[in-house]
Amino acid sequence: MEGSYKKNLLQTFITDSNEALDLKLVREPFDVENDETTFKPEMSHQIFGENESIFGYQNLKISLYYTAGKLNTYLGITYKAEVDPKQFDGAIADDVMGAISAKLPPGYMTNLDDFVATLNKEQTFKPFGELLSTYSINKGSATERHFQLYSCTIEEIGFRSYHERLQTFLLWYVDAASFIDVDDDRWRFYLIFEKYPCDGGHRHAICGYATVYLYFAYPNKTRPRISQFLVLPPFQRLGLGAELLNVIYRSFLKDSNILDITVEDPSEEFTRLRDFVDSQNCKKLPSFSKEKLHQGFNAEMVDEAQRDLKINKKQARRVYEILRFQATNLADFEEYRAYRLDVKRRLNIPYQKEASDYKKLQKALNPEELRSTLSTSTKEQRIENLDKQYQMLENEYRHTLERLAAAQ
Repeated sequence: MEGSYKKNLLQTFITDSNEALDLKLVREPFDVENDETTFKPEMSHQIFGENESIFGYQNLKISLYYTAGKLNTYLGITYKAEVDPKQFDGAIADDVMGAISAKLPPGYMTNLDDFVATLNKEQTFKPFGELLSTYSINKGSATERHFQLYSCTIEEIGFRSYHERLQTFLLWYVDAASFIDVDDDRWRFYLIFEKYPCDGGHRHAICGYATVYLYFAYPNKTRPRISQFLVLPPFQRLGLGAELLNVIYRSFLKDSNILDITVEDPSEEFTRLRDFVDSQNCKKLPSFSKEKLHQGFNAEMVDEAQRDLKINKKQARRVYEILRFQATNLADFEEYRAYRLDVKRRLNIPYQKEASDYKKLQKALNPEELRSTLSTSTKEQRIENLDKQYQMLENEYRHTLERLAAAQ
């Protein structure tokens, strides 16, 4: 009995780390106490392990607050009770402060009053780099908001230490996040700020950012690769992701040395965003007209997408499939069938390669060696896999088309 009571009591000292953590971007002292300014992490396994749990506290609350402009940082924890090692066979509480502070640059505060006092310096904060674009929502209404998008390099005075604080957000929102080597001068940084009225003037609050690495492309070109891309939760669903991606594109369009733009390990969310932005832009190109789409994917689409929009061939093909799906009359049996076959032919290419490899090996190996070397799929398995792949794609494309329709 005592054993099960002890076990149940121990359970009360286990906390979901995503629930325990409160993040804030603080503009004024009132924000510290206001629950509406709190936002949660999407993940915490990069700090607290795969189970995303913390042991050793009851009613644990972790506060990780940033001033909205300068990103001065506060880290604090509160709890009702901490596990007693004497009572539970030497079990000790996880070092929460140590786990998070190991990822924070020096200079973070653990005293909340000290943190609130730094808000007086927020009016001196100015965004880094070159202003590339402005973006507004709810124009002409009481809820009108204004945003500015900047680009800069690590050479910008003060930006190095600012970026150290900014990149800590990645831990909670980007899977397999790694801090980049900013000393490599081929990195470019793009930042979004909200410009908001305050005390008769204006202040700036960080909303999100992206990093782009300029890779060499043989023989004498450059191929930028989008590495990290984050719009913070309080600023999502405002169109800022699409605006940021378009600003990155536009910053490279006029440069003839840029071959095309790629993306490093895109998440599902980013893939959806990229599909939307690229489809919206390609719709304006002559080679992606409705008539041309029905004639099939061709070299003209590849060339025009690369030349005018810096879109690479693989992504141009995906955009073609999205826009052809939009141009297809799904009630017309033959038209819809032709579309499905066109996509499945592309999806079938890896299977054709597998069959070709199998034929080559058949000539070189005896049947027993062949069996132990290859696990070839049957024709029925291939057809089933193709159908599954196609259905998943069509669902993704439908989401993109819904967003395109809403944006018109």
